[in-house]
Amino acid sequence: MFAIGVIAAAMAAVAYGVSTVLRALGARRVAVEMRENADSGGPGSPGQDTTAPSVTSTMSTIADPAFILGTLMVVVGFGGGALAARFLPLFLAQSIVAANLVVTALLGTLLLNIMLHTRDWVAIWLVVLSLFLLGVSSAQHAEDSVDRGFHWGLLGATLVVSAVALIGVYTLGKYAAVLGGAAAGLLFGIIAIAVRVLDGVSPFNVVTLLSDPAAWSIAVAGAVGFYVQTVALQVGAVNGVTALLVVCETAGPSLIGVLFLDDSARPGLAWLAFVGFIGAVVGAVLVAWYSTGDPDHFGEAPPEKGGWRRGREELSDAD
Repeated sequence: MFAIGVIAAAMAAVAYGVSTVLRALGARRVAVEMRENADSGGPGSPGQDTTAPSVTSTMSTIADPAFILGTLMVVVGFGGGALAARFLPLFLAQSIVAANLVVTALLGTLLLNIMLHTRDWVAIWLVVLSLFLLGVSSAQHAEDSVDRGFHWGLLGATLVVSAVALIGVYTLGKYAAVLGGAAAGLLFGIIAIAVRVLDGVSPFNVVTLLSDPAAWSIAVAGAVGFYVQTVALQVGAVNGVTALLVVCETAGPSLIGVLFLDDSARPGLAWLAFVGFIGAVVGAVLVAWYSTGDPDHFGEAPPEKGGWRRGREELSDAD
């Protein structure tokens, strides 16, 4: 079962990475189409900010063919992530799934014409290697027995995070990418926790499963997380959004696993788990910071220079 969980987590990482880039491509195509319509006197008006998130633009993005294909990959990723969460400690499962950050970065250079500099690669690999340390340090043990109050608490947390996310992504302007990426990560992390503790799976009992508040958490967190990530991809850089998502999706379940589900580090390796956690947070913050604050949907932004400082100005330490 351990080997199956590792393979499933790796499959989820690839699927989620491909999905993120395809959905970002859909958001870009819709933004370009909206601007062309506005400039030609169609829906919208000249001078209108066509990259600002709205329910209409989000729905148009969801209907884009590239986005639909990306959504299918989300389903594949969810299946792999669910198996991994069921068979592995959340430390390990979420660490492997988090490697989708690298898949996103690599595919983004091909499909979205994103240029990565030395600073970006260092930050990305810091995240991946740190998450690897978390995985190596975790014990091969998965406990899924918790009281019913935990299930209801999980649903309550899901509803609170969902409400804050849905309100925030349409009221924070360009900062919606930060909230959307982080909230989506928390909600996807809730899914991993809920799958871990879900009743009615083994032995299978559909009545028990559907009456479990954890199942409701999966449904709500999946729908809202998918939606707010879509909005974040409309207004933020794909690598930055993904980095925030990865940290929240990994750190949250890992912490809950340790506190409530008897996940633990291998004997003598608690220090390694701590180093991995700190490295993952720092690396993802750097990825988000170095990524451009706005998506370059129209190819109008001047090329970013290399080096280690954030910004588009000319740098003496350019790559």
